[in-house]
Amino acid sequence: MNVFVRRRGGARRWAVVTLLAVACAGLAASSCSRSADGGGQRVIVLGFDGMDHGVVTRLMAEGRLPNLSRLAEAGSFSPLETSVPPQSPVAWSDFITGMDAGGHGIFDFVHRDPATMLPYLSTSRAETSEDCYGIGSWKVPGPGGKIELLRRGVPFWEVLEDNGVESWIVRMPANFPPSGSASVELSGMGTPDAVGSPGEFSFYTSELFAFEGEDISGGEIYPVDYWEGTAEATLYGPPNTCLPGRPQLTVDFTVHVDPVEPVAKLVVGDEQRLLMVGEWSDWLPISFPLPLGDLQVIARFYLKSVRPELELYVTPFQIDPEHPAMPISTPDGFAGELVEAAGRYYTQGMPEDTKALTEGVLSEEEFLRQAAYTGRQFIDQYKWVLDRFDGGFLFYYFGNLDQTSHMLWDTLDPGHPAYVAETDARFADVIESLYQELDGVVGYTLDRIGDDTTLVVMSDHGFGSWRRVFHLNNWLEENGYLVLKDPNRRDPGVYRNVDWSRTRAYGLGLNGLFINLRGRERSGIVPAEDRTALLEEITERLLATVDPQTGEPAVTEVWPRERYRDRGYLEIGPDIQIGYAWGTRGSGKSAIGDFTDSVFSDNLDDWPGDHCWDHTTVPGILLTNRDLGRPVVKLTDLAGAILAQFGIEDFPAGTPSS
Repeated sequence: MNVFVRRRGGARRWAVVTLLAVACAGLAASSCSRSADGGGQRVIVLGFDGMDHGVVTRLMAEGRLPNLSRLAEAGSFSPLETSVPPQSPVAWSDFITGMDAGGHGIFDFVHRDPATMLPYLSTSRAETSEDCYGIGSWKVPGPGGKIELLRRGVPFWEVLEDNGVESWIVRMPANFPPSGSASVELSGMGTPDAVGSPGEFSFYTSELFAFEGEDISGGEIYPVDYWEGTAEATLYGPPNTCLPGRPQLTVDFTVHVDPVEPVAKLVVGDEQRLLMVGEWSDWLPISFPLPLGDLQVIARFYLKSVRPELELYVTPFQIDPEHPAMPISTPDGFAGELVEAAGRYYTQGMPEDTKALTEGVLSEEEFLRQAAYTGRQFIDQYKWVLDRFDGGFLFYYFGNLDQTSHMLWDTLDPGHPAYVAETDARFADVIESLYQELDGVVGYTLDRIGDDTTLVVMSDHGFGSWRRVFHLNNWLEENGYLVLKDPNRRDPGVYRNVDWSRTRAYGLGLNGLFINLRGRERSGIVPAEDRTALLEEITERLLATVDPQTGEPAVTEVWPRERYRDRGYLEIGPDIQIGYAWGTRGSGKSAIGDFTDSVFSDNLDDWPGDHCWDHTTVPGILLTNRDLGRPVVKLTDLAGAILAQFGIEDFPAGTPSS
């Protein structure tokens, strides 16, 4: 889920880019050829992000998920209680560690630094080397840079490995860089693109003033000169942090358009491709020149139009799995070995380019083709992995359903404010067909496992129709808890118009509310002894807030940090998590300190589906082919039950709880 607004035309990145430093360190590839252990027993967990319990129940009853039904008949099928809040990095961290957010320290997609009041990505942090090397004007960061995984606690597979059980962890979210504690790992959600962002596309157009005045999020728009059938343009890579102004690495390319046919020849370095309009290229290797060895990335190109204007979409640059410049697998060579399954692939954690759709760069049809490509590749890779998995534990993640559901849920909900019958009816079967596609994965697995294998199918949360938006910071302003310097000016983001000397509470992240606490926040004013009473007052008012359009409560759950079972990292998170009523979600603007004109609004964005509300209303699923031997009610129970299958009883471990 991308909630971050990015400006057009610049080199600003959400992550501090350590790509050059890591590339210059010369990561060595190694072979993934370890032998399996596990005492002949196998446990396989298939993680289907965003698979909803209610939808599965209905489709099973309709006979449309025969393999999930087959699995349920052999073992069990139940809802799986999700995390607080029900956001993917939080939920998967619950599963990984057996602890809630208080123990693993991931409370949202975004956290805040109380010393600066600036947001940062919650799951990993990058630091560049302070040393620069090179010759003359050529300079790059030295090898002292590092990337740190911010998820705390002990991952359950480390306990497996310590007990002699080999583990394969493929695309586990909130695991970048890979923990290094499994026999085989490939990082998943949280893995950046090759410039250090969550995924930044490039769009080249010859149309004058295209997207002029629009705040393009998740990509950059580049105008190109298109003259007599030829266009010359530049690909922009990561910034060189050692040079003044942090100039980006660049590679020039050329597009030659046929004067008659809707065909163009793309020339990037030594690579050439012929593309029809409406056609995607394969993965092109791209080398950004450096004095100590080129930086290797890969990208796909989509020729959208050649007449009357040239329009060319380029995927976010991917870390090349055959030449990874950042750590994405354990051992280092596994990412490259996986290319055998289906060729080069998206290494970016959430590869479906949802931002290209929401910003109008790709149409629904074009987005679905791109998303379907990622889904097929990852299924092909799963088959390759399953064929090589001999024993122990295997986890494999599938994220395509979640991202597509975010974009197309209104096609299932004619009552959604963004529903347009003439267009949405065309895509009404897309989401359910993805459920059926994953049902096929289950069937493929069932047909290839024996009595020695425990199969678990699970999801991190459910899904629903996001109809109404709640702007938390506007609500706090309206109720006197937050004060603006200029109340007539809507904030441009990151709280730049907030008067902290008079502000007692603020919202950050999709569900978080913080007290502006003296001694903790940079300009905190609320004494510690007043914190509890203030939270109780805010909680009472939130629970009493009614959406004037629906007449229903806007908030149905308020979760103070004291309710978390595990307490090791409570100070990272908010003072309370807000559980919005089903169908209502906190706004993406409020999540990063922005303000709008009202507390409530219809959700008219191209993001009609979601799950970031009251966690009790969006359970995931749990299906098994046999009794796990331990009760599993919620995500934090599951890892312990898996370990118990191998005779390991003591989990979670690592972070103290109280």
